[in-house]
Amino acid sequence: MVARVRTAVFPVAGLGTRFLPATKAMPKEMLPVVDRPLIQYAVDEAREAGIEHFVFVTGRNKGVIEDHFDRQFELEATLQERGKTDALDELRADLPRPGQSSFTRQQEPMGLGHAVWCARELVRGEPFALLLPDMLIKASPGVLAQMMEAYYQHGGNAVAVEEVDPKDVSSYGVVGRGEGPDAGFEITGMVEKPQPADAPSNLIISGRYILQPDLFTLLATQTKGTGGEIQLTDAMQILMSQQRFTGVKFQGRTFDCGSKIGFLTANVAYALDRPDIADGFMREVRSLAISAQAATDNSQARTKGD
Repeated sequence: MVARVRTAVFPVAGLGTRFLPATKAMPKEMLPVVDRPLIQYAVDEAREAGIEHFVFVTGRNKGVIEDHFDRQFELEATLQERGKTDALDELRADLPRPGQSSFTRQQEPMGLGHAVWCARELVRGEPFALLLPDMLIKASPGVLAQMMEAYYQHGGNAVAVEEVDPKDVSSYGVVGRGEGPDAGFEITGMVEKPQPADAPSNLIISGRYILQPDLFTLLATQTKGTGGEIQLTDAMQILMSQQRFTGVKFQGRTFDCGSKIGFLTANVAYALDRPDIADGFMREVRSLAISAQAATDNSQARTKGD
């Protein structure tokens, strides 16, 4: 019988240097997409998939994440007094129930594999989900819910994957595809940032995993890999020789919110999906696009004239 997945791990200890100075005093995971922080989207996805225990691996200056998932009585009282019950209900609905959230520290920036290892005592020897909040995936049902179906069918481990242009594979972890449908095929290999000619496919790992606790034993002795960090992919490659890994080519759109373009694009996509602001936002975007095109045309005309 396949063991139930009850816990999700969220690595949120990164420095967010690509978003400085905005992230000098605010964690990158708290950057808002429309009006919800990135980390909230990841927690919502996990909750939809049936997760009951939310484990956050934090670092220095990340206390605001813990505050976000706690009650703020003064704010709640103010909203109640002003009759803003809809906003109050939304805040309360976003909160995990008492005892569902745990926080642990990654004291040194030693890579994703090390961050996951820091959660070992809180996972309690059970299979767990791993969600990278930087990778915001717009999907219905959520990606983790899609993965759960494959996991409960095959057991072992599961990894969310998506296609990219073959020339771009050198920026990602890439998997080899074995037998099975898109929603649950066997992974035959895993390579970190291969050159296009050496890549086993154009299917990249997309920041969502379901992993067995045996991984922690491997991470405990894992040597440093690419970038002088303990790489999660290196440990998964070893575990793959012992257990099945299932690839799930999910239905949805990924926004890499670790990059400025991905983050800004996510804001546009989610804003256009909001009935309360979509029409007005679309008008503003069209106006800006027309102005930008006009400026480009004028610049090109001046260049030709010169």
